[in-house]
Amino acid sequence: METKKKSSGLALLPFAVFIVIYLGAGMILQSRGVEMAFYQFPAVVAMFIAVLIAFAMNYKAGINENFKVFARGAASEDIMNMLMIFLLAGAFSAVAKAMGGVEATVNFGVSIIPASLITAGMFIIAAFLGTATGTSMGTIGALVPIALGMVDKAGLSLPLVMAACVSGAMFGDNLSMISDTTIAATRTQNVELKDKFRTNFWIAFPAAIVTIVLLVIFGRPETAKAIEASGYDIVKVLPYLLVLILALIGVNVFLVLTIGIFSAGIIGMAYGDLTFLSFAGEIWAGFQGMIEVFLLSMFIGGTAEMAKHYGGLEWLIEKMSGMIKGKKSAQVGMSALALLTDMATANNTIAIIVDGPMAKEISAEYGVDLRKTASILDIFTCIMQGLIPYGAQFLLVASLSEGRVSPGDVIPNNWYLFLLAGFAILSYFVPWYEKITLKDQK
Repeated sequence: METKKKSSGLALLPFAVFIVIYLGAGMILQSRGVEMAFYQFPAVVAMFIAVLIAFAMNYKAGINENFKVFARGAASEDIMNMLMIFLLAGAFSAVAKAMGGVEATVNFGVSIIPASLITAGMFIIAAFLGTATGTSMGTIGALVPIALGMVDKAGLSLPLVMAACVSGAMFGDNLSMISDTTIAATRTQNVELKDKFRTNFWIAFPAAIVTIVLLVIFGRPETAKAIEASGYDIVKVLPYLLVLILALIGVNVFLVLTIGIFSAGIIGMAYGDLTFLSFAGEIWAGFQGMIEVFLLSMFIGGTAEMAKHYGGLEWLIEKMSGMIKGKKSAQVGMSALALLTDMATANNTIAIIVDGPMAKEISAEYGVDLRKTASILDIFTCIMQGLIPYGAQFLLVASLSEGRVSPGDVIPNNWYLFLLAGFAILSYFVPWYEKITLKDQK
């Protein structure tokens, strides 16, 4: 029988060390002008150092006892589910991209946008592509070069169009069924993907509608010019739609992603974009692309269990209880926690995995619905990720635009992210709106 541990802030030290190493290395490298500075020091190595510190701090318990606690967290059912979903999501993304799904989706969107609504259209395409592919980076990488050409042809505001691409990509990253942030948020809170989507949707959708209206009003070019789109085949968009629809109607996520992988593979082979061997190779490449987040999840899961075992989460809740008076302030507190962790790590998936166990404990203490907690973690880490100039999203935009636009130009135009925060906070304090966010759910 496990003895109840006293609360101890020292048990959270490994997480603080991880953040200091990861953030500190990024800041030092950035000061030296290193490109993609915050992504040079491997996050997995920083977390490995934190794991070693967690073991060293609790040496009196013995390495065998500490490893038992660590393994209990690293191999928990929630962590194992999350790891398998990461692998399948990576495989689906790789196969769907290899068979031309991303290019087809972008060109399809461009072909149906009226020339006078290009800026708003970029937001919509980015939102759909991000939701379909589950990656903000992939969305930005695919869309920004096309958006740059449209800016030049139509005389649009470059910062506003880039903001539309980034904001739309973060919309998709936040809502997507196969996004690593969604997977991490739902598994750490032990809630269903479809329930988190529905809760999240009623917060994100109003913010997106207001954003689209603003982009239509303020993003209209003085002189509308027709934009020529490249060819596309709508069949190649179908795997994304299939995954989205199946996930929304509640089909098991493992089955959904497996169907997505093989539907994309069959289409790719039918069109000659893939062979049986290259299909297998893309699945493996997708698995490999998830190795970093796979290892991070295991290390963080084990370290979080050690922090809990040695009283870290109890200490955090005790300290936060002075600021948290009830359900509403608990939600505000978790929002702030998510923002600060993402600001420190510059990675929304890592931030969610770090904050997940603590947020779950806080939710249990103050009666916050775990579906809402999952949404809060995903929403506010995505918000911060879309606003920090040293985040991967802005670094990619700067690279693709060859320095034509800076994060300082784009950030004030990320209207969707500010509106998303506003609607989320509104759902904490307005009872009827909170009921809407959790409606039709059992």
